[in-house]
Amino acid sequence: MQKQEININDEKEVRLSKLRDLEEAGMQGFPANSNKAETIAEALAKGEGDSVQTAGRIMTKREMGKVAFCDVEDESGRMQIVLKQDDLEKDVYKLFVKKIDAGDIIDVSGVRFVTKQGEQSVLVKSWKLLAKAILPLPDKFHGLQDDEIRMRKRYLDILTNAEMREVFRKKAHFWDVTRDFMKEKGFFEVETPYLETTTGGAEATPFATVHNDFDIDVYLRISVGELWQKRLMAAGFEKTFEIGRVFRNEGSSPDHLQEFTNMEFYWAYANYEDGMKLAQEMYQLIATKVFGKTEFQTKGMKYDLAGDWPKIDYVTEVKKQTGVDVLIATEDEMKAKLEKLGVKYEGENKERLTDTLWKYCRKNIAGPVFLVNHPKLVSPLAKTHRDNPKLTERFQIIIAGSEIGNGYSELNDPLEQRKRFEQQQELIKAGDTEAMMPDWEFVEMLEHGMPPTCGFGFGKRLFAFLMDKPIREVTMFPLVKPLEKKQKKSTSASGSQTKDTDFESLSVAREEAWKLVKKYNTEQSEFNHYLESEAIMRGLARHLSRDEEYWGMLGLLHDLDWHMTKDNDIEHITKSPDMLREAGFPEDFIHIIIT
Repeated sequence: MQKQEININDEKEVRLSKLRDLEEAGMQGFPANSNKAETIAEALAKGEGDSVQTAGRIMTKREMGKVAFCDVEDESGRMQIVLKQDDLEKDVYKLFVKKIDAGDIIDVSGVRFVTKQGEQSVLVKSWKLLAKAILPLPDKFHGLQDDEIRMRKRYLDILTNAEMREVFRKKAHFWDVTRDFMKEKGFFEVETPYLETTTGGAEATPFATVHNDFDIDVYLRISVGELWQKRLMAAGFEKTFEIGRVFRNEGSSPDHLQEFTNMEFYWAYANYEDGMKLAQEMYQLIATKVFGKTEFQTKGMKYDLAGDWPKIDYVTEVKKQTGVDVLIATEDEMKAKLEKLGVKYEGENKERLTDTLWKYCRKNIAGPVFLVNHPKLVSPLAKTHRDNPKLTERFQIIIAGSEIGNGYSELNDPLEQRKRFEQQQELIKAGDTEAMMPDWEFVEMLEHGMPPTCGFGFGKRLFAFLMDKPIREVTMFPLVKPLEKKQKKSTSASGSQTKDTDFESLSVAREEAWKLVKKYNTEQSEFNHYLESEAIMRGLARHLSRDEEYWGMLGLLHDLDWHMTKDNDIEHITKSPDMLREAGFPEDFIHIIIT
């Protein structure tokens, strides 16, 4: 039978041809069974002359005359295997050399030996193909460099990047230490609903969906069962905790994703002072057991988790940094201060303005500190402070300018809880999408009586901060937009250029965009860079028949915050989203810029 001609420049086609040749030689390309009896680490631990039966992926392959060398890897490690033509049947050796590639997964049996160069190896006596890789691995020296491709093809990133594998092993250990700590302290692990008819326990925009069987609207939870775990306090449990997924339909940033893992505990007959002590002990244990240290650096800020952490007062700190007393300032005064500081604020009510002022202040605090005495307005589930009715018994852990933990003396007065839910309901009616949905059945539970309780929660952000990585980087498979949407045909039947209909059109003119560049940048070299990038993107758009104006704007604005972040790579691109939102750019455009 005549051989099918193949394009030798098409790697996939070449490998498919090799697969056909292997199958014609009687070898299965994807058999169901493996003879692996030991890991590579176990094989390496054996002595010279011991027999080995293992399996793994070929990471590198090279030939020297009648000898072939491969590095084979499994989860436990990597080892060299050696195939000699004189030790194998000639056809079997030839088949391996000619038809097996880096990326293929194989079974090998042989004996342990050491090469003349001192390399611990296995001399192969027989081999079997387990899976033929019909696409090549990324370049062994450079790996996957493009962040978007790394996230989309995370399996390749993890396969070729030992550091990333270690990150995820460490993250698993992080949660193991957390779980063990809670259990050792007598807490009972529970599971609470992911689907809720009202969201509670946080102020965030939820994901909404429909329950077809009940014919009702439901939401993915925005906290780890806060209101459910409090029900368990009323039910007679005194110490509960849950580690689970949380979903918030909000923007992305280096510190925020829409889906993440949190832990929350609830502790009856305890208050926020007890919670602070327990949280500090837990964080310090995580630091020493998972990372082997207490001193860290995140986003350029150095801090030490050892020792007792100081407390700072919410109202005092905001006044110290901004001159505004959030308890007595009017909304107009708060807006004026935020505008003077150049801080964009969302929402017109005092709750949102207070929170925005605090967020401006927190970025200057390295920590670790306990932020305490929050105003009642921004803490709808916390108990009123025993010494000041305008404040609450709440604490947040501040590390590297961010909130990395949140706890309260939980509000258990049903009359007060009803009043605060009514306030939140008014905020919702006024258009505040992040206000907390009232849960009247929860109020009814409080009417039956719930003991004084401390609640506390933290999440994957703590792990990301201790690793000094963006939260997306420590997520195995972060959400990415489907390629199909990006690759829609963008030309009409006549071949003329059309707009990028996948994305919201731009309402900002090019002239306004150039003014924006000049607003945040001052050096001529920076202006040249922006203009060159715009020209390149416009050229690409013309070549691909895409929207030249849209692509040009992406090139012009892609490094908008460079001037203010060029000395800190970690912060680069983190300030651009707010600048672009303030200028009126849509979220799709901003998402492309930051990814």
